[in-house]
Parts: sequence; C-alpha cells; structure tokens
Amino acid sequence: MSQTASTPSTGRTALVTGATSGIGWETARLLAAQGCTVIVHAPTAESASEAVERLVAAGADPSRLCPAVADFTRLEEVEAMARRIRDSHPRLDVLVNNAAVAAPERHTITDDGNEIAFQVNFLAAYLLTRQLEGPLNASPSGRVVNVSSSLHRTASIAWSDPNRARRYSRLAAYAQSQLALTVFAADSAVQAVSVHPGNCETALLPLYGHEGAPAAEGAAHVVRLCDPGTEIVNGAYYDRAERTEPAPAATEERTVKRLNKLADQLVGSHA
Repeated sequence: MSQTASTPSTGRTALVTGATSGIGWETARLLAAQGCTVIVHAPTAESASEAVERLVAAGADPSRLCPAVADFTRLEEVEAMARRIRDSHPRLDVLVNNAAVAAPERHTITDDGNEIAFQVNFLAAYLLTRQLEGPLNASPSGRVVNVSSSLHRTASIAWSDPNRARRYSRLAAYAQSQLALTVFAADSAVQAVSVHPGNCETALLPLYGHEGAPAAEGAAHVVRLCDPGTEIVNGAYYDRAERTEPAPAATEERTVKRLNKLADQLVGSHA
C-alpha cells in the first residue's frame, strides 16, 4: 500500500464521487496526500464542507480541495455539477465513480423514474462520465476508475424491467447496479477500469458480511489504479490489486452496446 501514497501526482486533478465517508473519503485523502487537486463530491453543501474540513484536519492542503455538490437521486443535479466542473477544470486526470447506496428494503423510485440503486450507483456515474469526456480526454493519462463489487458476478440486468418493479430484491437490485458499472468500464469512449476494493468497513458492509478491512485499505487499491504510473488495460476488472476476469457479461460487446442504449434512454435529456 505504501507505494501508492508515495507516488507524486502534483499538478493532477481528480474527482472522487461519494467522498464524504468510507472508501470515497479515504481515496480523496490519499490522492490529496500525493499532491493532487481533489474535487470532493458530496450530496449536500453541508456534507461537502464537513468532508473537506476532515480532509484538512488529516493533513490535506485546503487550496487543493474543491467541493462539488450533487444529489445523485436527481439527474439534473448530476448534469449541473458536471457543467460546473467542465467550466472550472477543462482538464481532468481522474474520475473515481465511487458513490453508491445499498438498495433499500422497499422498492424505491427516484423522481427521475429509476430504481434508486440503479440510478445512484450506475446511471449517475454513466451520465457524469459522459458529461466529462472532454476534460478526461484532454489529459494524456485521463482515466476513469469505477468502484464496483464482486457481487456483480451474482447479477443479471433485467433489460425489460431495470427498475425490478415486478420482482424486487434489494440484493439483486444492488448487484445489478454493480454489474452495470462493471460493464460500463468496457466502453472505449474514455479509458476506464473497474475495481472491487475488497469487503471494507463501510455503510455497504452488511451486504457482504459482518467483518471487513479498513476503508483505507480498499481505497489504496482504488488509488493505485488512479496513478498514471500504473499501466491499466482499458475495460479491465481488478479484484483489489489483481487483474482478473469479470462476469462473462461484463465484456460482451453486445451487452456493452445494449447497456449504453438503455442508459441513454434512462438519462434522457440530461445526457
């Protein structure tokens, strides 16, 4: 883990979504320690301010921390945040799509008409990445790191009912969102990978079990893939530090195209 923290990244800019706690906050902390300018995403201005204050208390340079606010249950806010980031950061070296929620016990639909886990965990990341293709491709080492899950292997995408209205299961809904995020990394518009950071002590741990590694340990696997010195294979899936084969559906060209078409339909005019 130590080699990740020692790699100089001065002059680089990274956006970390879901950076208020857990792996997201630790990822922001580690990137800031490398000298990155870190755009710290949070769902509210209050939570963004608190996350930045904690990062400064942990040693981050406050001049290199930029709060960014968007509630991912509202796609219009994702679009607006992306617009602000494009205006203020025409070059973006890294986008870490980390924001995620556990699917609730009850079937929940956002105001945009999407099942909440599918929207927050995948559609918001899809929209944000599409909106930031220009700044990411403006960097010679621009890359996207999707924080996925080993649970994607248990999933299938309900193409005719992605909201799972007919047969809802919180675990199936969460796993579907993680499979979609993993499939999305195989898209070639921006260099991207996905990573399972391990089962860590975060709000999502109950989906996996009762014990987990420290969030900082999972974040170190994410940050290693953010490093331009780490060679990555576009579309690859990593289980912590090791590149491994994802679920077969994650690399099927037909599935990638089908998912892009579905996502475009669901994000609608915000794309």
